[in-house]
Amino acid sequence: MDYTKKYAAEAIGTFWLTFAGCGSAVIAAGFPQVGIGLVGVSLAFGLSVVTMAYAIGHISGCHLNPAVTVGLAAGGRFPTGQILPYVIAQVVGAIVAAALLYVIANGAPGFDVTKGFASNGYGTHSPGQYGMVVCFLTEVVMTMMFLFIIMGATHGRAPAGFAPLAIGLALVMIHLVSIPVTNTSVNPARSTGPALFVGGWALAQLWLFWVAPLIGGALGGVIYRWLSEEPSGVVAGVKTA
Repeated sequence: MDYTKKYAAEAIGTFWLTFAGCGSAVIAAGFPQVGIGLVGVSLAFGLSVVTMAYAIGHISGCHLNPAVTVGLAAGGRFPTGQILPYVIAQVVGAIVAAALLYVIANGAPGFDVTKGFASNGYGTHSPGQYGMVVCFLTEVVMTMMFLFIIMGATHGRAPAGFAPLAIGLALVMIHLVSIPVTNTSVNPARSTGPALFVGGWALAQLWLFWVAPLIGGALGGVIYRWLSEEPSGVVAGVKTA
């Protein structure tokens, strides 16, 4: 397989995660009387990962997230030389998804992108008005546990075929807890796409949603590697020529 196909798979997968997850928040969460609410948004993010893991897991490993790529590398489960192209592909996919979502959402009367557009934030831009330090800590811990679960679910001795379900359900749980705190990132690419369209405060606060998830991802990968190193396997899809 050409490496290009792996990068394309990551871009498509991250597009789907960002479009479906953020789209559920922007379009469906607050729809009058029948909105899906926080539980629905949490499920949308989790289901986006489950569906893509089955669709492209065998091609690219289905990272869909720079923090996952860095965490898997820190855990010895992904080649460090492939981190940058994977991250670029993920960010591109998220930006394209945000652009499409903006076009669709802008078709509704009264749409105002400055109201958040599913962007992540802290302080006055946190859904629950949580401060910067608390938001940073939340993103680190949530991403750390996400990577811990990913490392375990894709371990050589884990039950075969169930990794996508475990990983998707973990993301649902993460969102159920942390949407009120940061609107839930644990994914720098997912945060970057919407922030580019909101601009202003969203771009100014975007640093936290890169730094905290990357730290958390690396911690999760290292901790699981210490806990259970063998047998393992590279989470990068099929072998390249």
